[in-house]
Amino acid sequence: MIFALGASRPFGEGVAALLGLSLAQHEERDFEDGEHKTRPLENVRGRDVFVIHSLYGDADDSPNDKLIRLLFFIGALKDASAARITAVLPYLAYARKDRKTKPRDPVTTKYLARLLEAAGVHGVLGFDVHNLQAFQNAFSVPTDHVEAKGLFVEYFAELKGVERVVVMSPDAGGVKRAEAFRQTLGSTFGADIPLAFMEKTRSAGVVAGETLVGEVGGATVIILDDLISTGTTMVRAAGACRERGAQRVFAAATHGLFVGDAAKVIADDALEKVVITDSVPPFRLNDRLLRDKVVVLEAAPLFAEAIRRIHAGGSIVELLGD
Repeated sequence: MIFALGASRPFGEGVAALLGLSLAQHEERDFEDGEHKTRPLENVRGRDVFVIHSLYGDADDSPNDKLIRLLFFIGALKDASAARITAVLPYLAYARKDRKTKPRDPVTTKYLARLLEAAGVHGVLGFDVHNLQAFQNAFSVPTDHVEAKGLFVEYFAELKGVERVVVMSPDAGGVKRAEAFRQTLGSTFGADIPLAFMEKTRSAGVVAGETLVGEVGGATVIILDDLISTGTTMVRAAGACRERGAQRVFAAATHGLFVGDAAKVIADDALEKVVITDSVPPFRLNDRLLRDKVVVLEAAPLFAEAIRRIHAGGSIVELLGD
């Protein structure tokens, strides 16, 4: 059985349709004092249940609101004797704070895992989380993880044999992610694709560092990251590439949050296109940007196949290899 809560319902409908199913029915009710309840409206006893809920903030609900709804719904499923409950999280809130960088820092990824496990979840399916190792280590229940790498490779396949391509990480921390994408793209192209990265430090919200490592002159550069928040990191890297002679610069990120002045930032001419997935709908961007500059790739087929394999005991590793 597949449920999809709140704003994730359109995404969930796409996933369910690909599996030949309809979303299971549930109730979400808000009360005048701000409290709410969620409950399944169908019998879940003995069933393998997947709950799709992307934990991004929007005009109706903050990430905190969405999290508490998910926790209560998981609890209700457990009390109703569901055999297995898997939280399917296209976007995982609080994943960026996965370690202590200052004294007495919170490690929110760990706390989020404890909350989900206390509610009764049996497994978690994530999507290009900020730090995969931290995500896996935070949970004691089984975790699965899918990646947008294949979606991006398919999109950028049009560059094959036409241009010199360089894959770039906008900071040193994302080099491993960019390297995996570089290898897969190179295998698809049948060519050795260079890797570049930017120096970046962040403290109290201030970004610093100007060094670009790698040769981007005359190249088409694909800057890869897990998410775009305000867009400043991407545009900063794109500007550095242009200054060093890059001909074209694309940004690719799984999650497009586009908060603050992101709409203004990504409109910068340094970026030719911004490619994201629909893990977070780009509702903060205007129609002109969405038409002219932003490409949204559908992730529902990837999640549908992952759910199929989790239910049937198939391999997620083989899915990512395919």
